[in-house]
Amino acid sequence: MRVLYAIQGTGNGHLCRAMDVVPCLKKIADVDILLSGTQADIQLPFEVKYRLKGLSFIFGKSGGVDLWKTFIHSQFRLFIKEVNACPVNDYDLVINDFEPVSAWACSLKDKHCISLSHQAAAIHDLAPKPEEVDRLGKFILKHYAPSNETYGFHFKSYAPNFYTPIIRKQIRDQKISNRGHYTVYLPSYDDHLLMKYLSRFPEVKWDVYSKHNKTLIVSGNIRIQPIDNESFVASMASSEGVLCGAGFETPAEALFLKKKLLVIPMKNQYEQHLNAAALEELGVPVIKNIKPENDIFIQRWINSDNVIEVNYENQVEDILEHILNSYKNRESKQLFPIS
Repeated sequence: MRVLYAIQGTGNGHLCRAMDVVPCLKKIADVDILLSGTQADIQLPFEVKYRLKGLSFIFGKSGGVDLWKTFIHSQFRLFIKEVNACPVNDYDLVINDFEPVSAWACSLKDKHCISLSHQAAAIHDLAPKPEEVDRLGKFILKHYAPSNETYGFHFKSYAPNFYTPIIRKQIRDQKISNRGHYTVYLPSYDDHLLMKYLSRFPEVKWDVYSKHNKTLIVSGNIRIQPIDNESFVASMASSEGVLCGAGFETPAEALFLKKKLLVIPMKNQYEQHLNAAALEELGVPVIKNIKPENDIFIQRWINSDNVIEVNYENQVEDILEHILNSYKNRESKQLFPIS
């Protein structure tokens, strides 16, 4: 069976998941990889056959997605051209991790597309929701990468065909320790803004990873360094706690590593507010921003020893075999219907 596995390249989470999904998928199918998006920091350890511009969200520097830059950099004519040229009909099946080009190509060319993503689970009716509904954000999540069938990942399995997070082998193999520092990854905040705010807690050693800075900066109790996968994973595994955005993979990995976790959802990013609602339900503290009025909540988190217990088993091979077998059985019934 020829499979096109399509990955969204905005942020690092989809690529982290692909590191475990692709090797397992290649054991049971003939697989080509398509990647679109422009804001990831991780290099994939396997060949990517198609690299596309796609549609990317641009991170700002004050706590959210920069909607204006996202609009300016969205080349819709190029996107339509990529959709029309995408060779989805060359494959028996397209498995899509929130990647818009192949998803829309399948929709327009009447090709079966299976969504295997966190977003599919996050917008499900049974998953936790924030009190305030972002109607535009909800619309974008539902229509950004359309599919015929959905399988998803969330912090808990809220519905059938939705699973707990894929924790990549690199994380599972880490030796867990506590060297007393706090690992920080807040890519939507400016480095100087973070430095100014985190210096309000001088008793804490902050290990900050940045998308905006290319050189190491050390100031007092704060160390800011360029994002590097190996270093970041090691920092997280040896930390006292993790302060990060309300994405999916990083919070899930922090929980798996049994670290204290505090999240700040990005502004203008509805998915992160969905994640924050789910994390809050688990008992993870959530704050809106790094303004002084939230000092008390950060200090309370620093002083606490609350670690959320989770059980994230390695299910990757079972999930992929289930998806492919279900698809084969359905195709077989269509070719040879019972009269």
